Amino acid sequence: MGVWQKKSIRTIALELGRSAATISRELKRNCQGGKRRYFPRLAHEKTKAMICSRGKRYRLKDPFIRDYVISKLKENYSPEQIAGRLKIESHKLAISHEAIYQYIYSQYRRQGYGDCLSDDLRIYLKRQHKVRRRKYIPWRPQRLKIKDATSINDRPKSIDLRKIIGHWEGDSVVSRQSKVGLNTLVERKSGLVFISKIENGTAEVTTDAVVDRFKTLPPGKRRTLTLDNGSENSGHKEITERLGTKCYFANPYHSWERGTNENTNGLIRYYLPKKTDFKLVSNERIKQVENILNNRPRKRLNWLTPLEVFNGRVLH
Repeated sequence: MGVWQKKSIRTIALELGRSAATISRELKRNCQGGKRRYFPRLAHEKTKAMICSRGKRYRLKDPFIRDYVISKLKENYSPEQIAGRLKIESHKLAISHEAIYQYIYSQYRRQGYGDCLSDDLRIYLKRQHKVRRRKYIPWRPQRLKIKDATSINDRPKSIDLRKIIGHWEGDSVVSRQSKVGLNTLVERKSGLVFISKIENGTAEVTTDAVVDRFKTLPPGKRRTLTLDNGSENSGHKEITERLGTKCYFANPYHSWERGTNENTNGLIRYYLPKKTDFKLVSNERIKQVENILNNRPRKRLNWLTPLEVFNGRVLH
């Protein structure tokens, strides 16, 4: 009304209790053809459209990069692997892994919980979340104390540097569907993984699984093994006696002290997701998953595979 009555900007601002600069910007945005013709309804609709599109932008605009990303996701590459390989295969093109994640999650309304606007690419991620968020554990389970356990605090500091092959981390992957589970062993420097099917989570079965996998390796490639405080690892002394492999134990609830193993277990869950009844999973399928993981290029290995590094290929 103030504009139609040809009132000054300062007068309108004073009547509305707003800054004169605010009124000036509003008129510049919404006056048609540079003239002082202001239509409140059109201005309101324009503002609503601007708010709805705020912060949104089309990602992966280049058709070649977009097709490359989608094809590699379907080949079970992670966003970081895709970004790393693209630099090697095409020196002129590059994309960050975060841009790939944003492209994947931008396909969905309501922060990932709404309708899919394009292909559902989340199913190709190793960890299939609707939205990315930090994991929260409301309680901590009680664990038994392992007898004669050597703390990770007493482990040689040189092992932390990942300079030498032969230092491993071990864990169990369990299912609520049955007593059958998996024993996983991961070499710290290369990321090579051994996956063994175990009939139950007892110390005897777990110890035998570790010994069976390690006895095929020369002593120099099975120097130490770092475990958690689960009761299934109480046979650590037998492992040392039979193999000469020194066992260490991470501090309780310090899963990051075995980060290589925890990360690898997450990758295994991509192929054998939660609620999988491991009793129904064949040994051939487990071996297939093991081979896939051991032949995946890794960023921290300069895109070499764990098997290549474990067998002596030098990192550059």
